[in-house]
Order: sequence, then C-alpha cells, then structure tokens
Amino acid sequence: MGRGAKVFDHPPVRGRWRLLAGPDDVLDLMDTSAEGIVALVRDAGATFLAPLYHELTAVVCTSGTLRSHIGIVSREFHLPCVMGVQFPDGEPDAGAEVEVDCSGQEGVVRA
Repeated sequence: MGRGAKVFDHPPVRGRWRLLAGPDDVLDLMDTSAEGIVALVRDAGATFLAPLYHELTAVVCTSGTLRSHIGIVSREFHLPCVMGVQFPDGEPDAGAEVEVDCSGQEGVVRA
C-alpha cells in the first residue's frame, strides 16, 4: 500500500490508522488513549506528537527524512517509523487496521 524510508529495524506491528493533523488531534487522543494507533502525519517537524510517543504503535510520515524531528524522536522512543511514505493507490481509510513493517530494506505499510 505504501513504502518509504524506515528509521530503524523493527519487527512488524499492527494498529488502527489515524491522521494526526495538529495539536487538537493529539489532545483528543490524550483524553482517551493512543494505544494501538498508527499515526499518519504530514509534517516531518511536527513536535505536537510529543505527548503521545509512549502510547503510539507506529508513526508514518509522508514527508521528511531519517534526520527529521519525527524520525529522530521515534528512534529514541523505539517507535517504528517510516518517513517519506508514498501511497500510489491511496492511503488507508481512517480506522483501518494496518501493519507497519520496518524489518526489510525499506519501511512498508500494509492494509
């Protein structure tokens, strides 16, 4: 479904797909829980994710590189992360169960 640069080696993980577009989305999850969420973010410098790193299942970013803020912080939290992901056939639907696999040469997102 999507491919990009993995930040570090990690076995596949599964979770629910959710776009986090800004601080309001993070605040909503802080009121409930981010457990089991695979976060889709567009901005590789998005610092608004900071309160959720310890709960998220994985991060998928459509921009940036391994040296982007999200990549660096994800690596420190041992949170699977794929950067610069492209979805040639479209992104998963909100709430879809997805797998993020960082065990190969690149990061892969599967529905």
